[in-house]
Amino acid sequence: MGFRCGIIGLPNVGKSTIFNALSAAGAEVANYPFCTIDPNVGVVQVPDERLQNLAKIINPPKTVYTTMEFLDIAGLVKGAGKGEGLGNKFLGNIRDVDAVVQIVRCFDDPDVAHIYGPVDPVRDIEIVNAELMLADLETVEKRIVKIDRLVKSGNKGFRKELEVCQRIKDFLGKGIVVRNVFEPGNEENKILKDLHLLTAKKMLYVANASEAVLKGKGRYIESIEEIAKKDESRVITICGDMEAEIAELEEDERKEFLEDIGLEKSGLQKLIKTGYELLGLITFYTTVGPELRAWTIKKGTKTPEAAGKIHTDMEKGFIRAEIVSYGDFIKAGSLSAAKEKGLVGIEGKDYIISDGDIVYFRFNV
Repeated sequence: MGFRCGIIGLPNVGKSTIFNALSAAGAEVANYPFCTIDPNVGVVQVPDERLQNLAKIINPPKTVYTTMEFLDIAGLVKGAGKGEGLGNKFLGNIRDVDAVVQIVRCFDDPDVAHIYGPVDPVRDIEIVNAELMLADLETVEKRIVKIDRLVKSGNKGFRKELEVCQRIKDFLGKGIVVRNVFEPGNEENKILKDLHLLTAKKMLYVANASEAVLKGKGRYIESIEEIAKKDESRVITICGDMEAEIAELEEDERKEFLEDIGLEKSGLQKLIKTGYELLGLITFYTTVGPELRAWTIKKGTKTPEAAGKIHTDMEKGFIRAEIVSYGDFIKAGSLSAAKEKGLVGIEGKDYIISDGDIVYFRFNV
């Protein structure tokens, strides 16, 4: 699995339309609030030109792409943090995703009603983000009450967690999202992880625009970019209706279609590329027996942990790894040729996997 994204947004902003186009999972699409009640789930292959090129050389019986999972979650409304609309049911569905993809309506269409009147991306984002913060505030306040009892009863081991939770509460009370507060690698991160806070997750704003503004920016897109800059988030622009058309085409036809309209990448490709950058993810490859496979890991992952991505026994019994970069493998034309040219390195437990590495793990079970 590459990573899991929760697709959120207000009702009638095009969430399910974009979900269908990205995942081809056939979620119901309709012009009324709460069309989506239980989250729809779609799993898609991550497009990977390098994997295709490797397959042409290796010619394996089986080629396995890494994947990305989308959860299309019910539309959010004001008061969701206090139970309005689908309330906590909606919010609970996104606590375990890796990143939150917020669909923001940037198109005018009199035939598709907006729940809050005129199209206003800034207002919509503020509503959604405020509800996420209110939900987190409730989570933290409940945790503080529980930990405070433990500390007062003499359990001093929870003092640090109580301190962190109180800091989080203060930040949320000031309208500051948690992901902008704590630096990666700090000891507070374990506490944050256990809390499953919604605003601790990386946010990717997807501007659902009309075809007319897809290749430009326009005032709607620029307003979202301003918010994302302050929020340390990212923005991509997608035309949901166009993505639906692209999804119905064969793979070779999709490239031709994009070229005809002057675009380099589809919405799915843009979303995945940006998502990987936002989450700090990279891809490495293995070829064992009949299978050539792509794997997704965090930047900075060392060889034993990468082996554990395949199987926990491989991490426990890790001995060494034979590694060749994608570029060197392509130039050499085969593993044996790469070895003859001295392009295959023998690496131990401290080697950090690079994007595009082809790895042959050696281990004892």
